[in-house]
Amino acid sequence: MSTFFSSKYDKLTPYTPGEQPQNMKYVKLNTNESPFNPSPKAQALAKEAIKNLQLYSDPVCGKLLDCVVKIYDVNRDEIMFVNGSDEALNFCVMAYCDDKTGAASADISYGFYPVIMSLNNVDYQTIPLKDDFTIDVNDYKNLGRTIFIANPNAPTGIALEPEAIEEIIKSNPNNIVVVDEAYVDFGANSCLPLIKKYDNVLVVQTFSKSRSLAGGRLGFVAGNPKLIQDLNTIRYSTNPYNINSVTMAAGVGALEDVDYFKSNCKTIAENRDYLVSGLNALGFNVLPSKANFVFAESNDISGLKLYQELKERGVLVRHFETGKIKNFNRITVGSKQQLDVLLNTIKEILKEKK
Repeated sequence: MSTFFSSKYDKLTPYTPGEQPQNMKYVKLNTNESPFNPSPKAQALAKEAIKNLQLYSDPVCGKLLDCVVKIYDVNRDEIMFVNGSDEALNFCVMAYCDDKTGAASADISYGFYPVIMSLNNVDYQTIPLKDDFTIDVNDYKNLGRTIFIANPNAPTGIALEPEAIEEIIKSNPNNIVVVDEAYVDFGANSCLPLIKKYDNVLVVQTFSKSRSLAGGRLGFVAGNPKLIQDLNTIRYSTNPYNINSVTMAAGVGALEDVDYFKSNCKTIAENRDYLVSGLNALGFNVLPSKANFVFAESNDISGLKLYQELKERGVLVRHFETGKIKNFNRITVGSKQQLDVLLNTIKEILKEKK
């Protein structure tokens, strides 16, 4: 750090993104990216948008809003588009946490949460998951804090039903509940309908996973119009042109190409079942996932050792050297070909170990 760096950030530990190696080609199953290219329509519209990059992008994201209201049961004033869902999460912290209102989330969840809490100097409480890595709804009732729930959770992949999350929302009428649905399209049920029923819930989604636009950086947050007005106040005070024209066009194409989206989600769910069966056959314990990844551990090799051995052989997964999950690895559900490489490589590693 330089001597000019503000002391208010001297204890800030930044988020560690998944590895994006450039030095060699890997079977890349570490950052929950889609194995599918963006839809043909998304690519075509993005290519066309490049011709007008001399102009500022539409700060209202009008075409994207038109598409969303056709697909989801929402109104234009209930949606705000963001530069990746991480931007929405940070805006939520800025808008609904302060020296009087802290935040809370599960102790094992998305690693970006503690970073944005620290960045914004927020009093942050982590709530332990149960022994089976599930959330106990009762732990979140009447907290008096802004609550962040990743659903399905990451890195476990376990999902709560909206009815359970609704209990949390109802019991915290004076605080915001943020439901982070980055992986919801792979088999979980969305809480989007709850924004019509409650004025204290925000639902965040991303185009990075199910719509194959991780590199485009696009997401949205949905909620009561007054909440969206709050967040737009933050956005227009921070980065009013937060969605670039090419990403906006690609997002429109991704939303309009419904059949492509549904087909890809269906294939990922099928491949997830294939991966779980393969890992079970190798003696792994795999948590029940509704995401495009699985969280798995073996009694025959440590999580760290398996991660290292796989990387040496050209396969990347994600390892977290933290407490009760250090024996697990998070594995992205890729193509069948990628999963076969992974499973065969694990088989070789375990065979050599014996």
